[in-house]
Amino acid sequence: MKFKFFLFLFISAFVFSQISEKDKAIYKEKYKDPVLKEMEEANDKLKEEEEKKTKEIQDKIKEERKKEREEKKVLKVDFSNIKKPESLEAFQKVFHFPPVPQYLTGTCWAFSTVSFLESEIFRLTGKKVKLSEIFIVYYEYIEKTKGFIETRGDTHLGEGSEANAVFRVISKYGIVPSSIYSGLKEGKDKHDHSFLFERFESFLNFIKEKNFWNEEEVIPQISSLLDYYLGKPPESFEYEGKNYTPKTFLSEYLQINPEDFVSIMSTMSQDFYTMGEFKAPDNWWHSKDYYNLPLEEFYSIIKEGIKKGYSIAIGGDVSEPGYEGFEDCAIIPTFDIPEEYIDQSARELRIYNNTTEDDHGIHLVGYAEIDGKDWFLIKDSARSSRWGKFEGYYFYRGDYVKLKMLTITVHKDLIKPYLEKFKK
Repeated sequence: MKFKFFLFLFISAFVFSQISEKDKAIYKEKYKDPVLKEMEEANDKLKEEEEKKTKEIQDKIKEERKKEREEKKVLKVDFSNIKKPESLEAFQKVFHFPPVPQYLTGTCWAFSTVSFLESEIFRLTGKKVKLSEIFIVYYEYIEKTKGFIETRGDTHLGEGSEANAVFRVISKYGIVPSSIYSGLKEGKDKHDHSFLFERFESFLNFIKEKNFWNEEEVIPQISSLLDYYLGKPPESFEYEGKNYTPKTFLSEYLQINPEDFVSIMSTMSQDFYTMGEFKAPDNWWHSKDYYNLPLEEFYSIIKEGIKKGYSIAIGGDVSEPGYEGFEDCAIIPTFDIPEEYIDQSARELRIYNNTTEDDHGIHLVGYAEIDGKDWFLIKDSARSSRWGKFEGYYFYRGDYVKLKMLTITVHKDLIKPYLEKFKK
């Protein structure tokens, strides 16, 4: 009996020890099925070959399109038989400083209108003062930001603006000489606003996306951006031995009243002899201060104004076959429309179908008559005006001005004869 009892205890202890022993966890290499692995590797190789082939095709198409763009020809006028001014000396000119290039910026409106303002300062006061274009640009960016916030993002964003923006800006912020504020960072001698505008646009689109419209917080951020790329405009400065702020320089030294300058358009889309909005993206603040005159009077103000010694800021279209920088010339060819057919309706058709657009701002500084045709000397900040013989200038024939120029900005004295026609 004792033997059986001890055998029972031994067997029970052995069984208990087997039951109570716990399983152990270990790490092992993941088993890769050789057949599936081979299939997967084949798929990866096939995918790599397809991607390589796709890239080769895309690169080839990209290169072909690039070549097409580089080799693409543009329709131009044959100027070999065009009688045009032979030199700058052919023109009766008003005072203006030498042309200043805008380089990689979309700020022709500032360069052309500041040039116009310089000429007007000389005409009115006899003072020759080279002014800062970029001072105006700086504060126009501030105003665009405020407009963007006010409309909750429903404001056109671009580098462009209009001539009358210059007078709106100087009324609020004043103006400074270019020697005081160039808008060029140290070591730079060419204006390039590519990165500035890219970041400006991105930041404003970001606040629109986030529905963040606190002007008190946004404006300092934009100012910091502008300060980085353009430099901080001076709050005060010394000029000819006297201290000025930008506003006192305008009022005390330049003695210019911004309200003395007016803008004019000529369009059948609204009644003549009324004031209204110039419909263009660069009129981003929807100014309705444009006098609308018939083409005959619009052109007369230009022609008679320059002959009387007034210069004129002009905006219009510069993308025509008769516009050629290598010839320093802009005309309307007969294969577009013969000169005798250019009238209000022909002009309006091109405005209506967008073949005349608000491309560029320029400064009209001279006049000549050659073989019975009007020619205007144009000071231009764009690169194409530096391709020909007369760097920074174009010669515009009268037909081009009549058909393709959309707005003018002049001293109000030039339009006094027409003001009584305007409807109250």
